Amino acid sequence: MNDQAEALRNLVKNKMLQEESRTTRVVTVTSGKGGVGKSNFSLNFAITLQRLGKKVLVFDADIGMANIDVLMGVSSTYNLYHLLKQEKTIWDIVQAGPEGLNFIAGGSGFKDLLDLSQEQLDGFAEEIGKLHGKYDVILFDTGAGLSKETVKFISAAQETIVVTTPEPTSITDAYALIKMVKAMNVEVSFKLIVNRAADNREGKQTADKISLVAQRFLQSELPSLGFVPDDPNVSKAVKRQQPFTIAYPGCDATLAIERIARQFLDLPQDSEAGGGVKGFLHKMFKLSR
Repeated sequence: MNDQAEALRNLVKNKMLQEESRTTRVVTVTSGKGGVGKSNFSLNFAITLQRLGKKVLVFDADIGMANIDVLMGVSSTYNLYHLLKQEKTIWDIVQAGPEGLNFIAGGSGFKDLLDLSQEQLDGFAEEIGKLHGKYDVILFDTGAGLSKETVKFISAAQETIVVTTPEPTSITDAYALIKMVKAMNVEVSFKLIVNRAADNREGKQTADKISLVAQRFLQSELPSLGFVPDDPNVSKAVKRQQPFTIAYPGCDATLAIERIARQFLDLPQDSEAGGGVKGFLHKMFKLSR
């Protein structure tokens, strides 16, 4: 019995040490315009990262079109609003989706961030701070476009994946978003995803076009993580309310997401992103003042 108790204590101790040493990578996923498949990418990217051995949390930070739970076909009991109103703790609003993926449902709560008292802000920060070390990656799926809430998340997270499609309007809006953030003189590491590419050539050409313009006019590097093909199985999965990486594990889109996830994990983590959750909170509330 004593041996069992000692083994349990060691297990708990090892888990605590692992969490203390874990660096949480805080990443925003955004787009210049709606309808480019940003949330679908975020969800399937998160699932794939988890399959590759990472502990992942998806935070639905889209104020107007929060839909991560709908894409998964699950109903969320609590969301950020309940946390801001101090009705629930952070662990009450973290819920489990397919394959055990943790997520926090979105809602109107992010607008309330602008109107919180200092006491409420401190309470919110304390709760969010509890996520530090619990996850390898926290993905904030932000709203599309140039809202002030989205820009705050991009600026605070330090690492942002911009999702675009080969359509000219999508490319233009993606570039406009990057330009606006760069004009704020904040250090943000952007990476690009081209979604719904007809083939390898179109995916590469689209990425090269945006990267060259960013380099020329913004003096900014915009590396590409890859592209996701225009796969009919994606829309089929949406109708089934299942992530396509689960519904169609062998389809072209799933294989592309796997390549993207591996490349993402192979890249060295940006030094500015090393602040993890605590660094994110510090920057977020600094920008809110």
